[in-house]
Amino acid sequence: MADFGLYTYQEEVVERALQRENIIIWLPTGGGKTRAAVYVAKRHLETTPRAKVVVLVNKVHLVDQHYNKEFRPHLGRDYTLVPVSGESEEKDFFGKVVQDSDVVICTAQILYNALTNTEETKHVELSDITLLIIDECHHTHKESVYNKVMRCYVEKKLKREHPLPQILGLTASPGTGGAKILEKAVEHVLQICANLDSAIVSTKNYAPELKKKVPKPIKTFDIVEKRREDPFGDHLKWMMELIHGYMNPPPDFRLRECGTQEYEADMVTLEKRGVREENRLLQQCAIHLRQYNDALLINDTLRMSDAYHTLEEFYTTTTVIDGTDIFLRGLFQENKVELERLAKDHRFENPKMAKLESVLLNQFGAGMQSRGILFSKTRKSTRCLNDWVVKNRALQEAGIKAAILTGAGNGITYMTQPEQADTIRSFRRGIFNLLISTSVAEEGLDIPECNLVVRYGLLTNEIAQQQASGRARAQNSQYSVVASKGGREERREKTNEYLEELTGKAIDVVQEMSLQEFRRRITELQKHAVISSKFAELCKTEKKSRYTASSIRLLCRNCFKAVASGSDIKLVDNAHYVNVNPDFKKNYKVGGQVMINRSFEDWEPGCTVNCNNGNCNLQWGFEMKYKEAAILPNLAIKNFALETPDGRMTVKKWKDVLFTVEDFSFEQYCQDNFPNLFD
Repeated sequence: MADFGLYTYQEEVVERALQRENIIIWLPTGGGKTRAAVYVAKRHLETTPRAKVVVLVNKVHLVDQHYNKEFRPHLGRDYTLVPVSGESEEKDFFGKVVQDSDVVICTAQILYNALTNTEETKHVELSDITLLIIDECHHTHKESVYNKVMRCYVEKKLKREHPLPQILGLTASPGTGGAKILEKAVEHVLQICANLDSAIVSTKNYAPELKKKVPKPIKTFDIVEKRREDPFGDHLKWMMELIHGYMNPPPDFRLRECGTQEYEADMVTLEKRGVREENRLLQQCAIHLRQYNDALLINDTLRMSDAYHTLEEFYTTTTVIDGTDIFLRGLFQENKVELERLAKDHRFENPKMAKLESVLLNQFGAGMQSRGILFSKTRKSTRCLNDWVVKNRALQEAGIKAAILTGAGNGITYMTQPEQADTIRSFRRGIFNLLISTSVAEEGLDIPECNLVVRYGLLTNEIAQQQASGRARAQNSQYSVVASKGGREERREKTNEYLEELTGKAIDVVQEMSLQEFRRRITELQKHAVISSKFAELCKTEKKSRYTASSIRLLCRNCFKAVASGSDIKLVDNAHYVNVNPDFKKNYKVGGQVMINRSFEDWEPGCTVNCNNGNCNLQWGFEMKYKEAAILPNLAIKNFALETPDGRMTVKKWKDVLFTVEDFSFEQYCQDNFPNLFD
């Protein structure tokens, strides 16, 4: 192993994997888990007839990172390696790719799609794979895609179906699953082991070497005294009180404190209740109050101007339908000038921003080759922080060149996968020296030169905390928590430190179990998980058939006008819910062109679809051009209320509707809409 460059502690943790045992390697971030996995893969390929290695990751950018930095340098000369992600053409014939390759590195969703797809060129069987490596394997729980893959494995194992691949999991922290006591934390670790059908392995004999190789960053709590005065926030709260009076909340409903996540939850509940009770006044007031609450949360974390612009942006898109809208818009317009004046008064600016500035200036400056990651909660906050860095003279003079990194997806606020890759590449090369990132960069991102990690305005669990801390890889790195004195962020960070210790104790308990006891416990958990999964599927099926599609009416969520029947909705390519009724066009008008920075196999986006009832104009979705022929309104169910035989309801996602949506038939659509073609 020495010629491969493994440390002694890495040799220790791979030992059982080389004996073809299923194991989870537990090493801290930066401890070389991936390098150890590459070594196991190499030995496996050398010693296993018709070996087939599949490496699963949970973030798209990790496909290329593992391929370019770890697997290709060591295996590329002797074996065929292929990286596959959502934008790779290879995903469309994934079964063939697996068949023709020695090592495939892909996102877990791609493998799961292949396991459940019946098309020959796309289908893969678990028996085709001889070694399955699962990166960041602590995500193998509940309904995660990792666990869906492993549930296929566990079901086959319990039925004694063979062959099955060897499993190698990699994690820096299995976490406690929310448990606060040792017994429950042990149960959580055992559940992760059961889900992966693996024992958990860590270094026992070479811990000092590991500690020397992976020094922990210096942690600082950069605590800020609360604002002595907050006239901007106080004015927002006064406006919210006026809306409370106008709304007249139900007597059985107690509102919690403004400017908190709990208050936001209250507004979500009230909005749904307003829809259910056909009370548009209650519903709209709840929507607007949620925006004010969001502004208060931003005011607590970012600049006052960011909070003000959030509200201003919201009110440029709202429309007037009835007296409720007139009151709500009027209230904002009457107070707009005063809010803007207060937001520009720098005497009352957020003290956290000044503290964040000093933390950054301590690491960046003339002659300092620093590289940092600033973690923030939302895509919106990353944009606001980037704008602040660009406009801050002191930070610019210190040579800070910032870039945003957020999750991949379809939409204006998302990054495409190539944009993510370019940003990470530029950060590695030093073109940018500060990444302002959401949680997408917490796991797996390997920048050895990174010497500063700042967590700003975050409330996360112990796993996310450890992962973020592990991004600071350079010697004498700093891990800073910027938070208000006695605030929730500071308390959560301290709690997470305790939970990190508890995780270690729980793993010790599991590792000290006899092999017989360990196997008995995980087999019990596996049987229970399979039964629970089947029961959940049964409930889901029953739920889907509670109502007939024709008995459901879709109502615009803003104006409550009935616009479609459930039977008008069809499912395209198991992904898009479209309205195939040609009469539906009477209910909407088209807006601007939707821009998605990627191409799709069978369709392309068209214009937005908006409610045309009076002044409503609520955006419902967008038109999609399917197979060059069909123009189909692709609808988001969150923009509609559902009128059911038992009353009104709302759902966030199509998977939660209580009726069955039939698959779209392109042939049937053409027969209905272009009958002349079939004469």
